[in-house]
Amino acid sequence: MHAILSYGLLPTPPIFEVWFSYYARTHTEVVRSIDSVLDKKQDLTDAFCMDIYLRYLSDYRNEEKVRHAGTQIQETLHDFVGLVDNVKVATADYNKTLEDVNENITLAKTPEDIQKIVTKASSKTKGMLEQNRKLEEQLEKSKLLMDELKKDLETVRREAMTDGLTGLANRKSFDRELQDSILKSQECGKPFTLLMVDIDHFKSFNDNFGHMVGDQVLRLVARTLKDGLKGRDVAARYGGEEFAIILPETELNAGMAVGNSLRKTISTKDVINRSTGEILGRITISVGVAEFVFDESTEDIIERADNALYTAKHNGRNQVAAAPASRLK
Repeated sequence: MHAILSYGLLPTPPIFEVWFSYYARTHTEVVRSIDSVLDKKQDLTDAFCMDIYLRYLSDYRNEEKVRHAGTQIQETLHDFVGLVDNVKVATADYNKTLEDVNENITLAKTPEDIQKIVTKASSKTKGMLEQNRKLEEQLEKSKLLMDELKKDLETVRREAMTDGLTGLANRKSFDRELQDSILKSQECGKPFTLLMVDIDHFKSFNDNFGHMVGDQVLRLVARTLKDGLKGRDVAARYGGEEFAIILPETELNAGMAVGNSLRKTISTKDVINRSTGEILGRITISVGVAEFVFDESTEDIIERADNALYTAKHNGRNQVAAAPASRLK
């Protein structure tokens, strides 16, 4: 708590969790990120701490939500099974009562005898109806709870596949999408294209203007990539300042066109100091493009797109380069 107050941070639960993880040394990436800022004598802000929380600690929260949902499901099933067992017992008892009524009604000799039999049957019927009512109530409660848990788990699933800072698909989601794209491409015989995108001179934004400006750049690029794609195209944050884009049923030339379109759009974006309105710089990106070769692995196509990206940066940045055509079919 002392560190939170000394840096002028808000003592919110996420920020408290970040600093607890830092001092307890329970998460390497949290420690490394904070140490990096402290070593550079940069400002520690609420936004920075929230980014750390979303990047590295929210998954633990999701895991806890899943565990909690599992516990609730088990408890609900346990209560429901118990109630069903009670209904089974009551039903068996009620059936026995009806058998007795059927047998005794023929033996009754007086109106009083018949009245006793009817009263007993009526009492048992009321008890059976009450058991059914409880069962219906439990079913309704269970349905509402399961619907709520389904929504919670869908939220957890979506969060687990989304990068907390940019809102794009995260690396885990990208890996899955790329594998799916390879399988679909092999099945239908149509190629797809992979774009690896890197923000030029990103380190200078962080070093010169601080982590918050770096995050602003990442979010701006991510939003531009997302807005510039369509349909089944997938944009993901691959790691750090690098992004990846999957273009289904797209050949190399079309992939190059998309990359250049995105590059030109981003090159018009200025990074602005939100407090002063000062223009801090203009963003550019370099892009490597590779068309899928039908016998290659995920590692192969990523390596070829990465090599093309390296070529774009080596040749002066702010440009798009294609993976060598000799590797293509």
